[in-house]
Amino acid sequence: MVAVTTRRLHDINRSGWWQLLNLMPLIGFIVMLVFTVQDSQSGKNQYGENPKIDKI
Repeated sequence: MVAVTTRRLHDINRSGWWQLLNLMPLIGFIVMLVFTVQDSQSGKNQYGENPKIDKI
């Protein structure tokens, strides 16, 4: 679960350390929910290519 969430945060160009917000009871859950439903950053970011780009 931690690895998948970290990958999702990297897709929106955020560090995996943002998961520490989950330690805050309600606010952390709401912020992480908003982060995980955001669309991926278009193009390349510091964590690599956008996984939605068709590489054919």
